[in-house]
Amino acid sequence: MPDTQLLQAEPVSRPAFDLAAVTERVAIQSQFVQPLLKEIGRVVVGQQHMIERLLVGLIAGGHVLLEGVPGLAKTLAVSTLAQSIRAEFQRIQFTPDLLPADLIGTLVYHQAEARFAVKKGPIFANVILADEINRAPAKVQSALLESMQERQVTIGDTTFPLPDPFLVLATQNPIEQEGTYPLPEAQVDRFMLKVTVGYPTRDEEMTIMQRMAKTGSTDKVNAILGPEEILSARAELNNLYVDERVEGYIVDLVFATREPENYGLQDLNGLLAFGASPRATINLNLAARAHAFLDGRAYVTPEDIRSLAVDVLRHRLTVTYEAEAEEVTSEDLVARVLEKVEVP
Repeated sequence: MPDTQLLQAEPVSRPAFDLAAVTERVAIQSQFVQPLLKEIGRVVVGQQHMIERLLVGLIAGGHVLLEGVPGLAKTLAVSTLAQSIRAEFQRIQFTPDLLPADLIGTLVYHQAEARFAVKKGPIFANVILADEINRAPAKVQSALLESMQERQVTIGDTTFPLPDPFLVLATQNPIEQEGTYPLPEAQVDRFMLKVTVGYPTRDEEMTIMQRMAKTGSTDKVNAILGPEEILSARAELNNLYVDERVEGYIVDLVFATREPENYGLQDLNGLLAFGASPRATINLNLAARAHAFLDGRAYVTPEDIRSLAVDVLRHRLTVTYEAEAEEVTSEDLVARVLEKVEVP
């Protein structure tokens, strides 16, 4: 047998960076951000963190999972964002009796023509609102795996590409609530961000009451941007500058969840069953670029990384039974990692 040769990863060459030129392009490409935030703010009161994370997912091309108790405007925020985009939008209500064919489509037999024809499901849209996604069983969740990762769907023996852009924005109730199923780990890992949605402040609650406690329909949302602007903004993310030390910081944060003893985090060994996957490294980099883009910057800072680390990592860490007994959450572990890993 021939000797097996190990493949060595070659360093990626870095093109020359023109800060002024990229900053100018970012300023032009991000002109839609403030009008978009203003339009969403006409409908959704407060919840700035959630809205910002939705925009990060939109610009970076990453799926977003929103978790919170019912009534916190999760569905309203996603539907409002979708309406502010000139793109095809589908809302799918996940229920216990939902079937994979209800999601991706199926083959329909036409007796008169003696042939099967493809009937595409609602997944063939630009923006998918997967409402209460954890109220459907695992067989339905598995139908989402191919579409979320490869941006394609296989029906019968034919594979169909999904439209570009394609984005899944999902809402879920905490798994302790009645009638919910835990999402498979493989599916959860495909979400770029998992955002925990909290209650509004007292002033926000007052505004919500004054605005919403009326009969009749709500204000119509105006479309601010189209798919072309989204794809153009995504392309610009590739030109943003990420220093090697910042890249190293991202890798260190992820590796600290896998090899905590190497980062002075020995106390995590009994609490952390599995660390974050390479998707965490990729998504933290992309999300940080989108965060800088939304801020009008042509470069990524460690603060971009730190502000997004919890939302990128919380759903990718598996805690042990010991951690659950001590009421230690994955968010607590990410906070310890951020505190210990040196910031460049």
